[in-house]
Amino acid sequence: MTMARRLGRALVLGIALVAALPAVATAAPAPQFHPGGAPDLGPNVTVFDPSMPVSQIQAALDAANATQVDNEMGTQRYAFLFKPGTYGTATQPLQIKVGYYTEIAGLGASPTDVVINGKIETYNRCLEGGGTSNCLALVNFWRTVANLSLNINATGQDGCRATANFWAVSQAASVRRVDVTGGGLSLMDYCTAGPQYASGGFIADSKLPSVTNGSQQQWLIRNSEIAGWSNGVWNQVFSGVVGAPAETGFPNPPYTTLDTTPASREKSYLFVDSHGKYNVRVPSVQHNSKGVTWANGLTPGRTVPLSDFFVAKPSDPVWLINAELALGKNLLLTPGVYDVAQSIHVFRPDTVVLGLGHATLTADRGAIPLDIAGVPGVIVAGVTFDAGAQKSPVLLRVGLQHGFGFSSADDPTTLSDVYFRVGGPHVGSADTALQVNSDNVIIDNTWVWRADHGVENLTDTERWNTNIGRLGAVINGDHVTATGMFVEHFQTYNTVWNGNDGTTIMYQNELPYDPPTQADWMHGSVPGYGGYRVGDNVKTHHLYGGGVYVFNQNNPTIHTANGFEVPNQPGVKLHHIMTVNLSAGTIDHVVNGVGGPADTTKVGQPVFVTDYP
Repeated sequence: MTMARRLGRALVLGIALVAALPAVATAAPAPQFHPGGAPDLGPNVTVFDPSMPVSQIQAALDAANATQVDNEMGTQRYAFLFKPGTYGTATQPLQIKVGYYTEIAGLGASPTDVVINGKIETYNRCLEGGGTSNCLALVNFWRTVANLSLNINATGQDGCRATANFWAVSQAASVRRVDVTGGGLSLMDYCTAGPQYASGGFIADSKLPSVTNGSQQQWLIRNSEIAGWSNGVWNQVFSGVVGAPAETGFPNPPYTTLDTTPASREKSYLFVDSHGKYNVRVPSVQHNSKGVTWANGLTPGRTVPLSDFFVAKPSDPVWLINAELALGKNLLLTPGVYDVAQSIHVFRPDTVVLGLGHATLTADRGAIPLDIAGVPGVIVAGVTFDAGAQKSPVLLRVGLQHGFGFSSADDPTTLSDVYFRVGGPHVGSADTALQVNSDNVIIDNTWVWRADHGVENLTDTERWNTNIGRLGAVINGDHVTATGMFVEHFQTYNTVWNGNDGTTIMYQNELPYDPPTQADWMHGSVPGYGGYRVGDNVKTHHLYGGGVYVFNQNNPTIHTANGFEVPNQPGVKLHHIMTVNLSAGTIDHVVNGVGGPADTTKVGQPVFVTDYP
């Protein structure tokens, strides 16, 4: 997530981490298995069958993890899919470690159709000292676990590793439709060099045991069931969660709890039916909902046969993808990096664009990689968007212009696990990353990131002048709901919300690290840009649980006037917001001149505003 965190800078989290308990070699890509007449999903998708020997499955997963555990900026992408059945045994459990750009998913219609006896884990990475120091989870991005049951079995692991299933991640790492039994779930790794920092994360539509939050600075869990939650750090949000802790004396603990989620739509998923045919399930929208969608059987929604999809490979030209879309096909993007020199156009209502294994669309020649017309019901899920060297006006546009087109609250366009990068794996430039012009859109777990580190070998000042990202997310549509919105490091406003009747549930932002001077970080006569701005003409807006962080490492003297900027309207309400200093720079106020400074006298100590106004 942050170069500050890569350098292991101390953050005062204000919690007691549990005590510590008693160079990864690269490997060739995993061998591919496609049993039982599976469709051709490309060379980077492996489909497992429960008849396969556990040792064979384990070897394939281990080989992929060895390749991906440190491959933060690489181009390899993998999806490992499990057909219905049981995998691993009491004496030979599957121990799955999930690296970068890896998706682990069941192919059942319900999460209970695929049972894994063992573990599915992500550990801290140790970035210095030969694997013994600077160990953290703050850059554990881009990985997915979905649609399966996990019966935790730590047979063969040491005493510390046997204490929990560890999911130590930060942004762009989702857990969806997972049923966990047999042990505890820890969102931090306290075994690798003791307790360390993490900065996630997102869970939805899942049933979980007691959860150790530990060092997770912010987290959203939505429409799930939990047996317990251990603690909070800065910004812990629960929406429509059975068993969620109540709001009691915010900010001690810093819990934000909504009994129901006002609008939600679960991520579409691939599954195999009783006849062995592959389909995509598209869940229905829910309003004011609570708990998992699969408690009483199949998740409500519609089933689309895979034969109604164009199954694309990275080598397929955009003109072919557009031709298939024009003929009425949906689009399944198999794992890989797609160079997009002209827009992929979606203009038909209810079109599904589903990515496997963090399929990535990279802008070429200043293109808009994905352009969606103002129509209802479009699904974009599991797709990452990268800026190219030539500046794009936008990376994903939903609706060509606000006020044109049509939409439906009962069939909203939905963006699930949609991620954006400007810089990182290569030089990138985009005026705006995400632009939503349509009404009635759901944004469910997005990370919009102008990279603060990467492989470009740039100084901070060079990065400021090279990786151009003016705006992160611009929401012009009305009745837009965002659940889990992470937006970071853009050069003016990270998020601008111009539409009416908008709702954000859990927002996390870091201001850019790299402005060279205060003059480079001015909005007219005002120092800097708020991390979250609601437009002057907005009459109604709600934000639940939001944080803006500052770390001006390139020039620690820089000031930002306000973390949040909103119009003073009775219908614009912010609930549980805060700013925090990560060791450099200053945010003078939390919102509109209210709240004290987040400065270097209180590093890691949030400045809270319970309600505004």
